[in-house]
Amino acid sequence: MKKPKRRGAAVLAVGSVAAAGALLIAGCSTSSQSGSTSAASSGNGSGTLVFGITADATQLVPWTATAEESVEVLQQLYSPLLGTDSNGNLIPGLASLPTVSDGGDTYTFTLHSGAKFDDGKPVTATDVQYTFDTIMKPSSAASSASYFESVASVAAPNATTVVVHMKHPDASFPSGLSTIQTGIVPSGATAASLTAKPDGSGPYEFEGHVPNESLTLTRNADYFAGKPGAATLKFQVIPDEQSMVSALRTGAVDAAIFSDPVTAKTATSSSVTIDKVGSLQYHVLQLRAASPVLSNVNTRLAIACAISAQGVVDSAALGAGTVTGPITSPQYKSSTADQPCPTQNLTKARQYLAKAGQPNGFTLNLITSQGLYASAVDEAQAVQAQLGQIGIKVNVQTLSASAYVSDWLSGNFEAAIAENAGNIDPNTMYARYFTSTGSFNKVAGYSSPTLNSLFAQGIATTNVAQRQKIYQQISAQLVDNAAWVWLYTPEEYIAVNTSVHGFQARTDADLSMLWQASIS
Repeated sequence: MKKPKRRGAAVLAVGSVAAAGALLIAGCSTSSQSGSTSAASSGNGSGTLVFGITADATQLVPWTATAEESVEVLQQLYSPLLGTDSNGNLIPGLASLPTVSDGGDTYTFTLHSGAKFDDGKPVTATDVQYTFDTIMKPSSAASSASYFESVASVAAPNATTVVVHMKHPDASFPSGLSTIQTGIVPSGATAASLTAKPDGSGPYEFEGHVPNESLTLTRNADYFAGKPGAATLKFQVIPDEQSMVSALRTGAVDAAIFSDPVTAKTATSSSVTIDKVGSLQYHVLQLRAASPVLSNVNTRLAIACAISAQGVVDSAALGAGTVTGPITSPQYKSSTADQPCPTQNLTKARQYLAKAGQPNGFTLNLITSQGLYASAVDEAQAVQAQLGQIGIKVNVQTLSASAYVSDWLSGNFEAAIAENAGNIDPNTMYARYFTSTGSFNKVAGYSSPTLNSLFAQGIATTNVAQRQKIYQQISAQLVDNAAWVWLYTPEEYIAVNTSVHGFQARTDADLSMLWQASIS
């Protein structure tokens, strides 16, 4: 990720720090809300835009969101303090870009005038303070808690000013404030109240939810960034992708996202166009070293060497992806060559098994999801076949989207196939997984004193060259200890009906600018 400048009371320059997404499991994707004030393109301002999703959005509290479909809905309901442009550079959101004190120990934000919650109350600095304090409470179990590890306190000296005091400089801090997991909620709101009735300052307001069928939003006439293009935005749940294709071609659905290039191609017609976008997300075989069966590093290395990531791409994703190492952030990207086994090496895998004292293999339980993203089950089956070559028997358990998310968050698995969000800043991307106090360390199942130290060094400087060296070391620690087995970054295909105007296709199929789209 690009880094913030901290000189005197300098303002964070646009592009100095960038963030591209939040955690999305199996579509664990993050994403951000833009502060753009451009008006929606011409279309029927009284129309309903229907967006197809493959699983229900069940996480309606910003700070707990992990599943992609929930993030996509929450982006329409809530506003984070900052946003990103189409290149991932930080831009104003609910607040202006902050001024940063000399030394980087204080951030000062000025809120956008005129922003209101759905209940008509103005968004104030007290609401921001309350939101951030709630995220930092351990009892909140916030997915975004690690973004605030360096924060000492948050103050609201007046209605429009937010001051964040840091324990120490943190080059990655602003990037987390552009994710929907830090979306601002009203003071006093609880997880229970927001689940029952979301109350944000985003472009749309919550209207109704029919579980496993649809979720309906209506235009927020007071949205501070401009007038949303469609009067109603409906998220329609269609688990089967072929049924989604039919819905697109008949006009029952106006837009949808596909990860399967063949399926996307079948959706193309005279009335449906396809945009292919790149991704910072990554598909991964998560190995929980905290599980007894995977506690020996040689066992994990055997799995890593037995896996052909390219084979998974070719068989499960039909070639629509690029083999990756841990860090997908453009300025800090990991080299796939710097791994114990850059390509599948069954001989070396068997050697590691022997070192682990299990020359004949063992049994591994692997969870995957049905509905969160298209290739999940195929990826699990590809891994099952590949590991079978060295005597590792993989029991694949295919779970519903909600059951998968529940087991994933609780760390109730030995191994998992997942699609997680990347980020322009590698600390925002991984500190919450691989530091001992990280909010998702239970999910990752791995940390070490060395990683704790390296992550601390990585945020202590804004010098890109120095940070690059540090994150190279972090990447090496992750692959040399086979914390996980990274597979590939996907390609995504956004299908849009020609009746939709002003839709902006963005990296990671981010929907933070969906509010600008209208329907004719």
